[in-house]
Parts: sequence; structure tokens; C-alpha cells
Amino acid sequence: MIVVTGATGNVGRALVRVLAAAGEKVIATSRGVTEADVPDGVEHRKADLVDAASLRPVFDGADALFLQSGGPSAHLLDLGEILGAARAGGVRRVVLLSSLGVATRPESASHGVLGLAIEEAVRGSGLDWTILRPGNFASNSFAWIPSVRAERTVAAPFGDVGLPTIDPRDIAEVAAAALREDGHAGRIYELTGPVAITPREQAEAIGAALGEPVRFAELAPDEARVRMLDFMPADVAETTLAVLGSPTPAERRVSPDVEKVLGRAPRPYADWVRDHVAAFR
Repeated sequence: MIVVTGATGNVGRALVRVLAAAGEKVIATSRGVTEADVPDGVEHRKADLVDAASLRPVFDGADALFLQSGGPSAHLLDLGEILGAARAGGVRRVVLLSSLGVATRPESASHGVLGLAIEEAVRGSGLDWTILRPGNFASNSFAWIPSVRAERTVAAPFGDVGLPTIDPRDIAEVAAAALREDGHAGRIYELTGPVAITPREQAEAIGAALGEPVRFAELAPDEARVRMLDFMPADVAETTLAVLGSPTPAERRVSPDVEKVLGRAPRPYADWVRDHVAAFR
């Protein structure tokens, strides 16, 4: 049995579907998970990573765990309690969704320091562990839905700076492989898309999928920062802007790890847009 935390997130939701399609017994957990959020045959449980006690009954009888690193609540997690409860319930294998920023932004409190502490807790848990470090998510484009719907416009800073954006479904499929197959214990996988793509090119891809032009509007970094502060802490906004505007060579690099694990190239951004274009209409 496999427990998936963060089961309503962009990666967790896709992972639940992949595991269920493979015939695995899955328990999907999230603060607000409901039957409507999971495929038929998947058990859903409300549980909160911040409340380790809520996870203890979920882990009973499980043998593998997909651990979402907590997002905005990461600093509130008691990893010792969570991983101890997982071990006590029978879990022997854990796959952690971390971030490329652990390696590329070690000075960042949110991306580097906290992310590394979470990884170290997993590595010291006594479980067979695999760590996933994805870069920029294609699903971040969902933030542009209101402006694309209303004005056929994408507004973003650093319009001509490209990053190898990854489809969350590829992250989910790598996670499923690590949860189900031997040979992934003790591995850290850096996960990216197949090619760097700029925000301007992303706007063009959305327009192509819609069948009508989508204009790109360049935001000044200060304006982008103000917008980001509406939904993320200041330190996260600062690091995110640094990654978007001045990515390191490691952040620009296309990783081979998706293809190594899955035996195929990662999906291009245009495929993600095509499969989610209804959200932008």
C-alpha cells in the first residue's frame, strides 16, 4: 500500500492517478481531500502534515510513502514525528518531493536551508529513500489563467530568460517508479523538461493551443515582486525572482534523469499546454 501526501497538488494528483492505473492500493491524503479529488478505487483520508498525529492511522499497513515537502508550511513540519510514525506503521520506502533549489540556492532560507534540513531528515530516517529535485513547474503557468482569459495576455518578468520547465506528470511518473521499483534507493534525481523555454515562448505556446494570439507583457522585477507577495513569503519571492532573472548554470541545465528513469524524454511545455488549454479559454 502506498500513501501519497499532498494528493490534491499538481504532482500528488497526477501521482495518485498513475499509481491507481498501475493497480496499486493507494491512500490519498491532503488537508482537504474528498472523494471527488481521487480516482475510483483510491481511498481518501484527510490528514495534515503539520499534525503528525493525524498521519499515524494513515500509515498503518503501508509500505511506501510519497512525502510532499510541505510547501508554505514546511517550516512547521516535525519530520522526526512524521517519519517515525511512518516506520511504526510499516513504511519501508519514502520518496521525497524536494526542490532543485536545495542544490542551487543553498544560501536561501526557504529553498536551501530548510529544504536541505528536510532532505537530511529523510536520509537519516532509516527508510529506503529517494529524493526528487524538480526545477520550474509548467503548472506555474496556471497563475496566468485570469489574464489570458480576460485579455489574452501573459504578464511576467524576465521575458527572454529560459528555464527547462517540467511537466508535473513527469515528476509523478518518476515518483511512481521510485515507489514501486527497486534500484532507486539512495538516489537524488534532478528533474527538468527537455529544453529551456522563456516566458515569452510560453505565451506563444498558449496562444498556439488556443488558436489565437496571446500577448506577452514584460513586468519590471519590482512589480513582479509585489504580485508575488500576495501569495508567497518575502524570502520565497526574492529567491524565485533570482532564479527567474539570473538562473545559475545548474538551473539552466537540462537534466537526463527523467529519461534515465522513464526511458523516454520529458514532455515539452507545448504538450502540457495542449492538455490543459481548457483552463485558459
